[in-house]
Amino acid sequence: MVKQFLSIFVAFLLAFLMTKSYNGMLRYTGFKDIVRISEACLIALLILFAGKFVITQVHIEALSFFPSYYKLFAIAFVVLLLLCLSRLIVRRVYNEYFRKKTKTVNAIIYGAGDAGPITQNALAQDTSCQYNIVSFVDDAKQKIGKSINGTLVRSPETVLNRHFIDKYQVTMMIIAIPSITKSQQQGIINKGLELGLNVKSVPHVSKWIDNSLTSNQIEDIKIEDLLGRDAIILGHEDVKQELEGKVVLVTGAAGSIGSEICRQVMHYKPKCLVMVDQAESPVYELQFELCREEPYASMAVPVEFIVANVKDNARMEEIFAKYHPQLVYHAAAYKHVPLMEQFPYEAVLVNVFGTKNMADLAIQYKVEKFVMISTDKAVNPTNVMGATKRLAEIYTQSRHAKNTKFITTRFGNVLGSNGSVIPLFKKQLAQGGPLTVTDRNIIRYFMTIPEACSLVLKASAMGEDGNIFVFDMGEPVKIYELAKKMIKLSGVQNVQIEITGLRPGEKLYEELLATKENTIPTNSPKIMRAKVREYDSAEVDQQLDALMVSLKSMDNFDIVTKMKEIVPEFVSNNSAFSVLDHQKSIQ
Repeated sequence: MVKQFLSIFVAFLLAFLMTKSYNGMLRYTGFKDIVRISEACLIALLILFAGKFVITQVHIEALSFFPSYYKLFAIAFVVLLLLCLSRLIVRRVYNEYFRKKTKTVNAIIYGAGDAGPITQNALAQDTSCQYNIVSFVDDAKQKIGKSINGTLVRSPETVLNRHFIDKYQVTMMIIAIPSITKSQQQGIINKGLELGLNVKSVPHVSKWIDNSLTSNQIEDIKIEDLLGRDAIILGHEDVKQELEGKVVLVTGAAGSIGSEICRQVMHYKPKCLVMVDQAESPVYELQFELCREEPYASMAVPVEFIVANVKDNARMEEIFAKYHPQLVYHAAAYKHVPLMEQFPYEAVLVNVFGTKNMADLAIQYKVEKFVMISTDKAVNPTNVMGATKRLAEIYTQSRHAKNTKFITTRFGNVLGSNGSVIPLFKKQLAQGGPLTVTDRNIIRYFMTIPEACSLVLKASAMGEDGNIFVFDMGEPVKIYELAKKMIKLSGVQNVQIEITGLRPGEKLYEELLATKENTIPTNSPKIMRAKVREYDSAEVDQQLDALMVSLKSMDNFDIVTKMKEIVPEFVSNNSAFSVLDHQKSIQ
């Protein structure tokens, strides 16, 4: 008996040393530890089987103390069972009675697929919080009524109501459906927010670390998740043909739109990407990203970063002469509405004459396509900024060159762009509020930056000379409701919303088309072509010459008066310049 015990002990000792199954900390036992113990028991069993077989073959009677094959298998199974159970019991006892936890959270997991139990196990490993999973939620009828790790799967109707939430004191909902569409996700999130739940989501499997999920990877829901749309799938073959092997120049390259255009252009392997911006710090940050961070650092695309201003014609000509760009994406502009209402001189000089400089040089150096990034505020403008962008549109539309096509793209607000409302709300929330909204009824369209830039590249590839493309911006969003949702998502209590009144030049809603314009569908369902009237280039040149004369006066009212003459639909709103419209109506 002693010899049997020693032989079995030695076999298992060798197996444990080979697999190092003893290294795992008992209180953190997981699936990988169980696998390692199983491997050790299997190796020990093979060692014992081999020893038994050898002894049987050589007929060494003195060593015929080995148990039978059936007994060896039973011993290995019992050892496996005892080791696994002991580890799991130690982990459970530690988690229940010895681990220090600051709070207990009653939660529901939305999704009873593969990610559901993985999420439950990840939460069980959280050392800072005790998660009590009250229920799984799933709309698949075949799953309802079944249980996962002892937790019942219920329908959304059963769980997502005030009675259930109050009864079980649920405070958190975790969406564990990584492949969920945006529209489905938004519906679930909105329901959770209505019930006052803290809503989180499990990231896509591709973002898991070492293909395993941990509790700190479970993400807070961001406001962008409530505004973004399902990813637009575009055919990129025409964009590739447009950009591959070409010299591409991007102005305003360090801004939110310009920088994303640069990132996307790099994927299409241009011959050279030239990036121009007047803001040195953002240029430096973009340079660091594209030259040192993946995936851009390994793309082997020649890049040039230039600090310069588009209103400096001599400097721009030097850049065109040196690099001879074949495609120009003109994103440089002043875009902040209230500030430009204060400084019409700068708005006109950069947005109008900066664009004129770039357009004229594009013709001079035979650029294949000049793509201007415009805005919905150029339609029936009510502010200086919108009017300057409309003037820039008019000028580029009036250019008719043999070798250069001029294309304009219009879209509304983009999520997270510099100066947009969402970063402002986040800052105000961090300070404890209040959130400032100009009017309870103000609405805006939103689009993600990557989506907008992807549509810009697509539109430029399909565009012909003089085209103005309008993007499908989805459904409009009430900014007041947006503020309320951000407060709920933040979890901060007693944050107020303050109505401040419309800012100078601001209007309640934005338009993408002027009243005398309509759209023509294109082969892309998310891009429409605006049907607009043509402009005589000589007349436009004469008007811009007169505008330049008004600039020399440095008188804001003279400048805006001339702008209103060129763009008759420009009617100021909540602005000092509204008096000009009043005088015009009297005349």
